[in-house]
Formats: sequence, C-alpha cells, structure tokens
Amino acid sequence: MVAEGALMTVKEADRAAVVLAVVERRLKQREAAERLGLSVRQVKRLAKRLRELGAAGMASRRRGAPSNRAFGEEARREALRLVRERYSDFGPTFAAEKLSEEHGLPLSRETLRKWMAEEGLWRPKRRREARVHQSRPRRARVGELVQVDGSPHDWFEGRGPRCAPSRFCTRNSNSSSVPASATVSG
Repeated sequence: MVAEGALMTVKEADRAAVVLAVVERRLKQREAAERLGLSVRQVKRLAKRLRELGAAGMASRRRGAPSNRAFGEEARREALRLVRERYSDFGPTFAAEKLSEEHGLPLSRETLRKWMAEEGLWRPKRRREARVHQSRPRRARVGELVQVDGSPHDWFEGRGPRCAPSRFCTRNSNSSSVPASATVSG
C-alpha cells in the first residue's frame, strides 16, 4: 500500500485534479469519465477514495509490490543451483534452453542473464567503443573524384549482350549499363 504523502506520476496527478473537480462539484462525473477515458462507475470509486484517503489515494496501490509475473525466490535458487552444478560453462541463452528442456524451468534468457550476473556466474561482455572516423574533405570540383564499380554478367539472361552495370560515383552521382567489352577512360 502507498504511504501518505507518496509521490505520484504526472498521469496520477492529472487524474487527481479531475477527480477533485468532481468531488468539489465543479465537474460532472460523466464529463470526468470522458476526460479520463474511464467509466462513470470508476470515477465514483476514485472520488470515494479521494474523499477517504486524500490525494495519496490517487497513487497506484500496486507501486512497490512485486510483479504478479515474477518468479519466486525458490525458482531463482533452483535455477542458479542447476546452472552452478551442470551448466557453469554455458552462457545464459544456452543455459536457459537447457533449463527449459531438461528441467522444466521456462525462464527467459534475459531473466537468467540478470540472475547469473547478480551471482557472478556471468560477466557481461563489454561493448567495443565505436571508432570515430574523420570525414574526408569534399573535393573542390564536381567529378574530381570518380569511383567506378562494375561486374560483367549475363544480366539479360541471353536476351541481350553481356553487360556490366557500372556505377560512376561523383558528387553528382549517376549510373548506367555499358557493354562488357567497353572501357571507361578518364
């Protein structure tokens, strides 16, 4: 349960302001329901909670409670025991597969990765820092730097001559197909 004077999210504070307007009779329950996207019945519940508990009654009562989907401590201990005993040289992905297949523990690899890291059984690999490359300064004139790429191939599948689709890259890029026997002179 949330303690008195608990912090609220912006959404909860906005909701509290609308419900306060209902309690003070500056806003009708139907209008508040439309603004909040709730039913009139839910607005009545919120108004009652606001009267009884004050603004703290608008804060989520689930805050601080464990997730309904969380694995219990017993499942965590069992999974880590099995990893230590049988899968100590496995990474979290493969260990999670084995725990599911062999022992009926359907853990996600990320859950197992987190548990293994907390217990010191898995050390996450450090990401390599991206190397910064300095940009080449642009050439002064168009066409000063020309790059040509092409590969001769039967692109038209016997319906035409062998061609080399060539790519001529300059600042004003263009491309064209030229016969394989053609040469480009510059």
